Amino acid sequence: MTARELGIIGLGTMGGNLARQATDEEIRVVGMNRSPRPELESIGVRMIENGDFDAFAAALDRPRAIYLSLPAGPTIGDELDALVPHLDEGDVVLDGGNSYFRDSMRRAHRAAERDVYFLDCGTSGGWEGARHGACFMVGGSEEGFEIARPVLERLAVDGGVLYTGPSGSGHYVKLVHNGIEFGMLQAIGEGIELLTDGEFDLDLPAVFDNWSNGSVIRSWLVDLMGEQLRERGLDDVPNYIEDTGEVNWLVEEALKSETPIPVISQSVMELFKSRGEQRNAYRAIAMMRHGFGDHPFGSNEAIQNERVTSRVRDESRLELSVDDIAGDRRNDDRSEPRGE
Repeated sequence: MTARELGIIGLGTMGGNLARQATDEEIRVVGMNRSPRPELESIGVRMIENGDFDAFAAALDRPRAIYLSLPAGPTIGDELDALVPHLDEGDVVLDGGNSYFRDSMRRAHRAAERDVYFLDCGTSGGWEGARHGACFMVGGSEEGFEIARPVLERLAVDGGVLYTGPSGSGHYVKLVHNGIEFGMLQAIGEGIELLTDGEFDLDLPAVFDNWSNGSVIRSWLVDLMGEQLRERGLDDVPNYIEDTGEVNWLVEEALKSETPIPVISQSVMELFKSRGEQRNAYRAIAMMRHGFGDHPFGSNEAIQNERVTSRVRDESRLELSVDDIAGDRRNDDRSEPRGE
């Protein structure tokens, strides 16, 4: 496959910006979304009526590469079940959301029964990365990855595409990434608390601009904190942080394996505390999250619902039946060399 076309289902903030970047890269995009996106059609994205998977598949050349930019949870499974019957052997479906990695393992097994590759494609970089160059962590069949690789490399920053191994590994690596992100956000938020509670009248945007230039802690998150402080004051931001709950899964995995992760675990607890009577640390984290992912300020009912529904089942790999595991191995035998 050459890097010449991509199907995208779900054209919200991430999917829409990936579509824009793809058209800039002269990659033909076929899109499907629940609501019309005339601004994307105007730049050359071919839109297919939502739910018309036959027309969607017919609009793409084989082997097809289709990127799902949808909320984690049952929506991914439902969309996959509706889409796969319209695909052909060797087509590739990539889940670019923050799905639970064990859900992705099961979905890969189901898709393989129809000779379709399902790749768990952890995607990082926020809307800016989607628009100008993302970071992809991809698990699943190595043969399927090689089909999708040319398009992913065109949409990523240099060095931003990694094949992580068998099904589930891409979303697991992204889950650990999100846990590290939580710890970093918490540390910066606590730094804001110290700066505002100290005895000095400090110019906070200037402090963060200084730290962005040569300091040991320089990073995109430090850059974002400075940008957000220039755009709004701390008192303008609700002292309440929503999250979709995926880092909670990482804490659960750590408990199962007795892996100590005190910083990440505490960062999750701090989010819970933000829904109480805390102060500026949580406003700072909310500002950075808004900057890199357009996350809303304050309480959000849709995200609260996603926190509950985004993992389909809590079932460990070892609890799958012997037949399921044997089936996974049989399907993996299609790939030379194998991804494990």
